[in-house]
Amino acid sequence: MDCFVTAPRPSLEKTEKTKPFLSVLDGRKTATPPIWLMRQAGRYLPEYRELRAKSTNFLDFCYSPALAAEVTLQPIRRFGFDAAILFSDILVIPDALGQDVRFEAGEGPRLNPLTTAADIEDLAELSLDRLAPVFETIDRVKGALPAQTAFIGFCGAPWTVASYMIAGRGTPDQAPARLFAYREPDAFQILIDKLVEASIVYLKAQIKAGVEVVQIFDSWAGVLPTAEFERWCALPIAQIIAGVRKDHPDARIIAFPRGATTHLPQFIAHTHPNAIGLDTAVDPAWAAQEIPRETVIQGHLDPLVLLAGGKAQSAAVARILSAYRERGQIFNLGHGILPETPIAHVEALIEQVRSGA
Repeated sequence: MDCFVTAPRPSLEKTEKTKPFLSVLDGRKTATPPIWLMRQAGRYLPEYRELRAKSTNFLDFCYSPALAAEVTLQPIRRFGFDAAILFSDILVIPDALGQDVRFEAGEGPRLNPLTTAADIEDLAELSLDRLAPVFETIDRVKGALPAQTAFIGFCGAPWTVASYMIAGRGTPDQAPARLFAYREPDAFQILIDKLVEASIVYLKAQIKAGVEVVQIFDSWAGVLPTAEFERWCALPIAQIIAGVRKDHPDARIIAFPRGATTHLPQFIAHTHPNAIGLDTAVDPAWAAQEIPRETVIQGHLDPLVLLAGGKAQSAAVARILSAYRERGQIFNLGHGILPETPIAHVEALIEQVRSGA
């Protein structure tokens, strides 16, 4: 693989040192790990549900800067997380490439599937005009965040986004995309290359608009065998990171290859993110030994244990805190928070993490 760069440790302005999340990513020690949660702006919050009811179409909701900014800020106001994450969706990229994207109530995303090489060739150039509402959302949020709160932007990784574009919907094992990649590897490579280029442009535009960190979500990395993992997951993410850092050498980047497990050390060596997001299947003791010490570990509490709460939650949180006590750590879940999660369990989680217990 090529296009690899070493994760930088930038020299920062003093004003940024008030943000624990950025301090950890920049290699500085904090008294307790900063905390944020994937999908922290979501259906478990009554204020989110109230606002979401005002829009019948989820994509329109994402493209409404006033609503998206308010949703981004809701969990910060309620919990005081150390970072806010932009409220949007990974499928804005296919939408901005001209593929029809819609969300069916109760069924999730639906796209007109790409079934042939010609369909891929017919995709348009990325439309930043279509994504302009996202950048307006960023502008609204950055001025409203507390001084100590960092701001995260994101994109979906090419493999995960391509799996939706090929199948036209989410699938349990990404079989449509995997079959297409085996049968039509050249055409699938063209799609991945288009998504790499679009992701670089999109993330650079988010950084220019005001986000301080970007995360690359590869939610379906774990379904790929070794050779395909390297070709369709690791290499494209390495190219995105290199492409972003070409113009923003100090960019702070978190990679989340969900399900990568034993591929993680090699993935980090190839991609060089500032931090690696871990999922719930990764053993903390293994990760503490095998993940390079210069790479911050983010994660990786089971969302189900947060739903369960009580002694199980407390014990699981303590295990993760203990495993990474001597290294850079960001506390998070191993996947998104579940809609049924009680508010009180989130409050208990934050209290425990910040007490260091």
